[in-house]
Amino acid sequence: MALLPVDEALRRILDGASALGTERVDLLAAADRVLAEDVTANLTQPPFDASAMDGYAVRAADVASVPAALEVIGESNAGGPFAGEVGPSQTVRIFTGASVPQGADAVVIQEDTERAGDSLTVREAAKPGANIRRAGDDFRIGDTLLRAGRLLDASAITLAAAGGNAGISVRRAPVVAILATGDELVEPGRTPGPGQIVSSNPYGLAALVRRFGGEPWLLGIAADTLEDLQAKLATAADADILVTIGGASVGDRDLVKPALEARGLALDFWKVAVRPGKPMLFGRLAAQRVLGLPGNPLSCLIAARLFLVPLMFRLLGRTDAPLDERAAVLAHPMEANGPRQHYMRGTLERVAGALPRVTALASQDSSHMSALAAADVLIVRPPDAPAAAPGDTVRVLPLDF
Repeated sequence: MALLPVDEALRRILDGASALGTERVDLLAAADRVLAEDVTANLTQPPFDASAMDGYAVRAADVASVPAALEVIGESNAGGPFAGEVGPSQTVRIFTGASVPQGADAVVIQEDTERAGDSLTVREAAKPGANIRRAGDDFRIGDTLLRAGRLLDASAITLAAAGGNAGISVRRAPVVAILATGDELVEPGRTPGPGQIVSSNPYGLAALVRRFGGEPWLLGIAADTLEDLQAKLATAADADILVTIGGASVGDRDLVKPALEARGLALDFWKVAVRPGKPMLFGRLAAQRVLGLPGNPLSCLIAARLFLVPLMFRLLGRTDAPLDERAAVLAHPMEANGPRQHYMRGTLERVAGALPRVTALASQDSSHMSALAAADVLIVRPPDAPAAAPGDTVRVLPLDF
C-alpha cells in the first residue's frame, strides 16, 4: 500500500464522521465542554439603566452650566433603588450598578462634586447619558449569546450565567480507548527487566485526549500474541475511537493489523507520507474508528496531534480549526526536505511588530521525548520543500497538548 499524503489521510479519517449526541449539564460541569446548542438570553442585561460610576444622578440640563447647586433628595444603591423622581435642581446619591432614578438622565462622578449636608455643588458639566449603562446595552431577552460548537471557557460560562441559564446542552465527550502493545513494555513505577522499557505513550495520549475534550480509557499493555491482542481489543468495543500504539509496522511481531482484521477491521489505509509517524493505520470496526499509531513517543504524539485531535473535534462538533498553522520566520538555514511531510520540533521567539522567529531543536530523533517536551511548535516542511534561508517564512503548528 503506497504512502498516503497527510491531507488525504486526514480527509479519509474525517470522512463521514459527525458530532456525537448531547447531554445537559449545569454550569459548574460545563468547563472545557463543547456547546451543542445555541445559548440565548433569558433576561435583559443590564435590566435597567444603571450607573457606571459612584456619584450623583442628575438632570443634564441642571448641570449644563457649572458650578451648579443641587439638593440631595435620596440615595440609590445596588439592590436598593431610589423610589422617587429627580426634579429640577435635585440630585440622588448613586453607586456603581444602582438603578438610575426617574427624572435623571446623567451621572456626575463624585470627584467632580462637593457636598455639604443635603447641598451639592457640581464642578463639571455632564451630557445626557453620561456614566449610564442603558438597559439592554449588553444583551436583551432572546438574543443569541453563544453559538453551538464553541469550547466553553470561563468567559463563555460567565455569559451563559449572566443570561439566566443554569444549565446548557453540550456534546458527549468521545471515549478514546488506548491500548499499548509489546512484550518490551512495563507500566510506570515498575522496574524494567532486561530489554524492557517503560510504557509512557498511553499517559501522554490520555492527557492529550482530556486536553481536547475526550474521555481516555486505558486498556493496559497487550503482549505480542494474537490471543492477548484480540482479548484486549474486545474490551474496547464501546469506545468511539480505538487507538493502538506500536505493532503496526512490518516486523514478524507486529501483530496489531492482523489482530484488528480478525475482528473485522475495514482497513482504509496503512502508512502515511509523514515524518515522524509513517507506520500508522486507519480503519473502521463497525461504527468505531481505529487509529494505529507508531510506538516511538515523538511519532505517537505527533501523529495523535495531526490525526486524532481533528477526529475528536469532528465528533465534538467543534467549529474552530484543529490544526491552526501560523506563519513564522526561520532563525537559521534549513536543508531541503524529502518526499514525506516533515514536522520538526522547534521553539518560538516572539518579536514585537513582526512575525515570530522559530528555531528547530538540534535533536529530531523520533525516540527522544525530551526534545518534544522542550518544543512549543512543530515546523511544517511540505514534501520536497527546497532549502530555506534565515528569514524565510515557514508554517508552524502550536504544540498545545
